[in-house]
Amino acid sequence: MTSPAERYAASRARARHADLAEFEAELSFPLDPFQREACEAVAEGHSVLVAAPTGAGKTLVGEYAVRHAWNRGEKAFYTTPIKALSNQKFHDLAKVYGPENVGLLTGDTTLNHEADIIVMTTEVLRNMIYAGSDTLDSLGVVILDEVHYLADRFRGSVWEEVIIHLSDRTSIVSLSATVSNAEEFGAWLGEVRGDTRVVVSEHRPVPLWPHVLLREGIFDLYAPGEDPQDPGPTPALNPELEAIAKRSRFDDSRARPTRGGRRPAGRRAPPRFAVVDVLDQQGLLPAIVFIFSRAGCEDAVDQVRASGMVLTTEAERHEIAHIIEERCEGVPSEDLGALGYHRWRDHLEAGIAAHHAGMIPLFKEVVEELFAAGLIKVVYATETLALGINMPARSVVLEKLVKWDGQAHKDLTAGEYTQLTGRAGRRGIDIEGHAVVVEHPGFDAAQLGRLASRRTYPLISSFQPSYNMAVNLVAQLGAARAREVLEMSFAQYQADQSVVGKARKARELDSTLKGYAEAAACDKGDFMEYAALRERLARIQKQASKAASRARQEATASTLAALRRGDVVKVGGGRRAGLAAVVEPDDNPVAPRPVVVTEHARVHRLAISELHHGLEKVGVVRLPKRFDPRNARSRREVAQVIVDSRRDFDLARAKRRAPAADDGAAQELEVRRLMREHPCHQCPDREQHARWAERYHRALRDKDRVVNEIQRATGSIARVFDKRLQILDALGYLDMVDGEPELTRAGLMMRRLYAENDIVIAEALRTGAWEKLHPPALAAVVSTLLYQGRRDDETRPPRVPGGPGGVLGGALKDTVRLWSKVDDMQKERGLPDLPAPHWGIVGPIHGWTQGKGLDTVLKGAEIAPGDMVRWCKQVIDALDQIAEVAPSATVRAAALQAIKGMRRGVVAY
Repeated sequence: MTSPAERYAASRARARHADLAEFEAELSFPLDPFQREACEAVAEGHSVLVAAPTGAGKTLVGEYAVRHAWNRGEKAFYTTPIKALSNQKFHDLAKVYGPENVGLLTGDTTLNHEADIIVMTTEVLRNMIYAGSDTLDSLGVVILDEVHYLADRFRGSVWEEVIIHLSDRTSIVSLSATVSNAEEFGAWLGEVRGDTRVVVSEHRPVPLWPHVLLREGIFDLYAPGEDPQDPGPTPALNPELEAIAKRSRFDDSRARPTRGGRRPAGRRAPPRFAVVDVLDQQGLLPAIVFIFSRAGCEDAVDQVRASGMVLTTEAERHEIAHIIEERCEGVPSEDLGALGYHRWRDHLEAGIAAHHAGMIPLFKEVVEELFAAGLIKVVYATETLALGINMPARSVVLEKLVKWDGQAHKDLTAGEYTQLTGRAGRRGIDIEGHAVVVEHPGFDAAQLGRLASRRTYPLISSFQPSYNMAVNLVAQLGAARAREVLEMSFAQYQADQSVVGKARKARELDSTLKGYAEAAACDKGDFMEYAALRERLARIQKQASKAASRARQEATASTLAALRRGDVVKVGGGRRAGLAAVVEPDDNPVAPRPVVVTEHARVHRLAISELHHGLEKVGVVRLPKRFDPRNARSRREVAQVIVDSRRDFDLARAKRRAPAADDGAAQELEVRRLMREHPCHQCPDREQHARWAERYHRALRDKDRVVNEIQRATGSIARVFDKRLQILDALGYLDMVDGEPELTRAGLMMRRLYAENDIVIAEALRTGAWEKLHPPALAAVVSTLLYQGRRDDETRPPRVPGGPGGVLGGALKDTVRLWSKVDDMQKERGLPDLPAPHWGIVGPIHGWTQGKGLDTVLKGAEIAPGDMVRWCKQVIDALDQIAEVAPSATVRAAALQAIKGMRRGVVAY
């Protein structure tokens, strides 16, 4: 029997959790233990970190936090990393609390901003904090959905800024995917925010079964008896899989080479329509198929549809058509034509869809709505879909275990695999989810086994103070206090934690160095002195090689920028080696990429990143006035002209003298002389001693690296802040008054510039570089500081309206000069490179702002409609900031006019 004290405590707990009981009663299932623990912590007034697998129901904790704040008469902000997720959450909460009580703020959308419940992107909250918004005074709770996004190298800093700067009276509910260092992250939250409960769950409410789909059929990944929910670090693989792989290797070894001397390419992936057929037969639809390429997603949809496959009933097709017509009726018909509406609709009615950032938001939302309603059976998607959007499926399919990260093809990490496959298994619908990897060239079942058995990954901070952050911190706190706040970042917390291990490593290396020095001792003389000469010689040779490479790169860049139509160049090596004629020069002063036709009649772009072996102009040929590089006959004609002129080019090259050697050779000769004269040079055991000395120097380099890492880790974030302040001071955004920085008028302007490349936008406004631009030209030049080009979008040189010598062309070059100036200042201080202006969408943005149709501006631009809409919205965001803070009334008016011109049609929808 309970005591009176225990009954009283239980009564108090029930009163505190009364709204939790009401909340649970409205659910169709009971709370899981981790959800209950987290919700009770919220009810008791704690901040909470919840780390649980994708699909486990973390957002339920966030939704209860909203209810708890609502019942207490406090405001609740629900933040997400992307606009699509914010839109989805807004609609979810509006259904519960009524549209009049829920607001939405996503930069380009403002709805009901005074509501007690507001859904927003995390950047909007950060901007509100810096602006000192009164709305924050009654803010009870902030939900940070997908908080593990703070590891994102481009936007991750925003989450830490919010966590650090929110008022102590506001509690934070952080929702994260399962990470291996949740306790470390929670401990940091506790230091920064005070009392924070950490709730970790690695349990998936819907079990996930991993499979491999081969041409022979679909197989379990693990051997019978292995528990796929807890496979351990080295689970046994399905012996059937291993037998098929072994048989394939045996068949490949016996296969005779084909006529060209090459062996058959080995096992190929099954056709995409066959994959869907197998999934359908096995009852594994609906499915999300992840393909790490937008073009790949579109190709997949076309291929499956072209096979005649229809996955919907007649009733479902009618329902799909009705929803499409209802959602798209507000889009102008001329825009729908440019968007490929009829092809898209045909695919949807067949139950097949693509989902990627190249689609306009409306089309993506329709796909999400139809999929959630069970009307779409297969979605081919890029990995952005894995980020919280509510599109659960019975199975998730991965076509490959490799993806392009913008610079190179890389293997999927365990964290990426977990995030992607976590979409499989619909709670309350499926009793289990399925993760299917399709066999493909290079597929390794053992690699997949390692990926699938590791369910967590570490959360590593990417925090870096920006210029905007620096001026806001100085304005609010002063430099000294700002440094203290920056030292509170998770990045600095992790750096300080790492110092302990690094110090131990340095002590171990000291002991190792002593042992190596003793082993290298020589009775002829001081061998470490002799070894230092050998090290110096190796450094001189390496520096000479680097200098030659740098000189070659600079010469190549200079040659690229100066090329004109008809110039013939010789590429020194690599896959582009040989002669080529320039058919389309590129006047981009940052990274020119002229189009050439090779002596083999191929057409491609020359890029500095691919010309490691140098580039040399060798002559000039005459090109037809109306040459079309897409015409094979025209290319062959140019190639023949190059071949016919080869002898003349070779004679001209022979007459040019080779460059003279530099001082490096003299230094090398001097070091070699000192080595020959050293007594240890004649030691019969010299090379044996040298091996120990080489180990000594390797260990010494390791120790120096560790010591430097320790020095960099200590106060590293504050040092970056100080370097930013130095640049801001040099450019006139700060004045030093009694040793303390104070914002100038330009600095106050910069407080409200949150866009990418904030410092270059501020410089252009401060110096009047954009003063003469009419609205379309202003929008176009702003786009160059936001746009990040994709490799597959860059096959033709960007067109500059008005030509390179026009007003816009001049402003573009002025903007590049401003960027180059700041970039040089950053390099001098060891700061990362500043993203270079990119002219890729100058023409489309200019045309759209002028009022041209979507089909017109996209023609020949090689940019996807969804990208165009997305970049238009980002340009509008930046123009909105410029209209508010630009010191020139002319520029402010042009910005407002440009916004009006851009916010129409599909962009305004």
